Amino acid sequence: MDIHLLHGSAIEPFITDLARLRIEVFREFPYLYDGTAEYEANYLSTYARSARSLFVLALDGGQVVGASTGLPMADETDEFKRPFLERGWDPQRIFYFGESVLLPAYRGSGLGVLFFVEREGYARRLGGFDWCAFCAVERPADHPHRPAGYQPLNTFWEKRGYRHHPELRTEYHWRDLGDAEESAKPMSFWLKELNA
Repeated sequence: MDIHLLHGSAIEPFITDLARLRIEVFREFPYLYDGTAEYEANYLSTYARSARSLFVLALDGGQVVGASTGLPMADETDEFKRPFLERGWDPQRIFYFGESVLLPAYRGSGLGVLFFVEREGYARRLGGFDWCAFCAVERPADHPHRPAGYQPLNTFWEKRGYRHHPELRTEYHWRDLGDAEESAKPMSFWLKELNA
C-alpha cells in the first residue's frame, strides 16, 4: 500500500480515479448517490484550485483504493461556509474535511484512522486553524434502503475526538439511486478543536 500526500493542482492526474472512487463508495447507504463523472470533476476542482488543499491517496499496485481530502474552509464554496457564518463561526479558523472514501476490501485496516491523522496533522502544520470540521448526511432510521444491521460512523468519529454540532445544518442536493431528479438532503457538521 502506498500513501501519497498531494496538494492543489498536483491532484489533477488523479481526478478521474477519484471521481470513480467517490461514485462507487457513495452509492452505498447512507448517501445512495447516483453521481456522474462530470459532476465529480467539477466538485473536485474546488480542491485542485486551493494551493492549501490536501489529498491523502491510498494506492494498491497503482490503483487508487482510498482517498481523503481537506482544505481551509475559507477556500470552500459559499454553501459550505453558510452554516458557520450564520452561527458566528470564522471560516478562516476552520480546516474542512471533504470526504474519506475507501473500497470495502480495504476497510478495517487502519486507513480510515490514517486519513484523519494526516488531515489533522496537515492543518496543524499550516497553522491558523482552531477547528477541523466535516459534514455527514442524515437519513431517517426507517429509511427504506437502510441495510439490516447498518451502523453509522458516529462512534468512530467520536473516538477521533469529533463532536456532533446539530445546530450547524445545511442541505445539499443530489440524485438518489433510482430517483429521476435531485432532492435536498439534510446534512449536519462534526467538529474537533485542534489544540484541545
